[in-house]
Amino acid sequence: MSAVAPRLATASAVTAAPFEMMDTAVTAPSSIAPVGSMEATRAATEWLQAFNAAIAGRDVNAAVALFVADGHWRDLVAFTGSIGTVSGQADIARTLAGCLNHSAPGELTLAAGRTPARWVTRAGREVLEAILDFRTAQGIGSGVLRAIADPQGPGGVRAWVLVTALNALHGDDRRGLSREQALDSSREFGGENWLDRRNQARAYVDHDPDVLIIGAGQAGLSIAARLSTAGVDTLVIDRESRIGDNWRQRYHSLTLHNEVHVNHLPYMPFPPTWPTFIPKDKLANWFESYVESLEINCWTQTELTDGHWDEAEHRWTLSIRRADGSVRTIRPRHLVFACGVSAIPKRVQAPGLDDFRGTVMHSGDFNDGRHWHGKRALVLGTGNSAHDVAQDLHSHGVKVSMIQRSPTHVVSLRQAQRVYSLYTEGMPIDDSDLLATAMPYPVLLEAYKIFTALSKQVDQPLLDRLAASGFRLTAGEDDTGFQMMYLRRGGGYYFNVGCSDLIADGKIGLIQYSDIDCFVPEGVKMKDGTVIGADLLVTATGYYNPNEVVRRALGDAVADRVGEVWGLDHDGEVRNMWRPTAQPGLWFTAGSLAQCRIYSRYLALQIRMQLGA
Repeated sequence: MSAVAPRLATASAVTAAPFEMMDTAVTAPSSIAPVGSMEATRAATEWLQAFNAAIAGRDVNAAVALFVADGHWRDLVAFTGSIGTVSGQADIARTLAGCLNHSAPGELTLAAGRTPARWVTRAGREVLEAILDFRTAQGIGSGVLRAIADPQGPGGVRAWVLVTALNALHGDDRRGLSREQALDSSREFGGENWLDRRNQARAYVDHDPDVLIIGAGQAGLSIAARLSTAGVDTLVIDRESRIGDNWRQRYHSLTLHNEVHVNHLPYMPFPPTWPTFIPKDKLANWFESYVESLEINCWTQTELTDGHWDEAEHRWTLSIRRADGSVRTIRPRHLVFACGVSAIPKRVQAPGLDDFRGTVMHSGDFNDGRHWHGKRALVLGTGNSAHDVAQDLHSHGVKVSMIQRSPTHVVSLRQAQRVYSLYTEGMPIDDSDLLATAMPYPVLLEAYKIFTALSKQVDQPLLDRLAASGFRLTAGEDDTGFQMMYLRRGGGYYFNVGCSDLIADGKIGLIQYSDIDCFVPEGVKMKDGTVIGADLLVTATGYYNPNEVVRRALGDAVADRVGEVWGLDHDGEVRNMWRPTAQPGLWFTAGSLAQCRIYSRYLALQIRMQLGA
């Protein structure tokens, strides 16, 4: 069993597809409310009546006949108890037949008080879009129907995409104390006050948490908020000194690459005064206030060093090292790794690098270029971090060149926001989040092809100049752009905030890795014999798969049992994320703030159901 403590809670400034529901009434930045229609309402109602009749009669064949041949059903815990997508009538029928009896769904109805049924364009198709409500044996759910016109279908439509998502377990509306009861119990003269109770709760002197979360970034805090507010005893640990240091310690110029209205965490939306693109330190400080406001139990300067799963007792035995060097053994029922998509830096191996006399550092350790003024630098890599590091060095008077190893997708920052266009339609964000979940993998592919093509048209003049400078470009596998590159492999793209212009203008140099012979003490020697001098090499070479964190902390057997984490499985769902893994009691959560907000709901519900909440 490994005793190597992984570097935890590394966050990524890049973003992925916005999915899920949120608990606030914050609106997107638009004053135009979506307008429904009587015709859309009638069509959706007639389809639902037919579907409900089929479900009530357990007539699976009648139910799937209401879908188009290439239809999709995405379930988020509501019917199947997990997260998954099935496509095509045969697979929908098989999955539906396997879960109807135990889920015992009631009628699906149009949701009252939410965005009305209407006709819209999604992924290039004209669709009827409606938000639904329903109940199951487990709890209360919401859904999305996206249907296309078909004269032979009920209401003149057939389902293209159906999403069913569990929102809450039965009894959640009665959990906890009312405000009046909480106020009365908080004033006890001569007894413990609120702070006394908080200090006792987070000290864990005489008990262990039910859930231990590794990492206090957006992923760890989102799932901790979901669990703790539902009454699940939850502890978050992080090896950094302060909550938010996973952002605070990153390079000086870092800001988020998507707009503020997409990025709220559960229960506490950002204030409306916040800037469009959030600076790293502002976000880091918000994380600290988030922990205090939601009374999340956190231990900083703490790391998981070892552990094993007890098959007989169905719980973990874990060793965690505290700030003072002491080791505490805790035995939680569930362990959640919230260490980010990219957790442990990859250290580059290159011919002659050991002979290089300059400074070598990973981009995760780079802060700013002021100390390198007047020097020469090389940046190995051409993703977001590499470009930002190169631009920062250039701004501080450093002669810098980037080393490109593989073709890179470049999109301007504003054009990158196209993938969040749903959030500018004027709906409350909880509606936008739910509708964003109705994008199964085949639909995502088509949508991202459209977004990428439109962005490329606008960015073409810059892309032509980059190509002329020798920069190798790609639109991603099957021309789906940065979103699918992120979901598939976690990188390979750059949101241009100015560095591409500097490369195209020759102000930042460009070296192709294939033209390098080897590193030498003075810098790099090219295959033509020339030497490019350097005092600094920044390796923006990415991070190991999150599975490697498990391997170092819990050993090979557990890591091998879990398998690969992140990337897409055969159903187009993110591998081993937010749903049960092959290792009982072990879960993963990661991604952008939107993903963490969204999927923390469904992860928390699954954990709570296993705990018997």
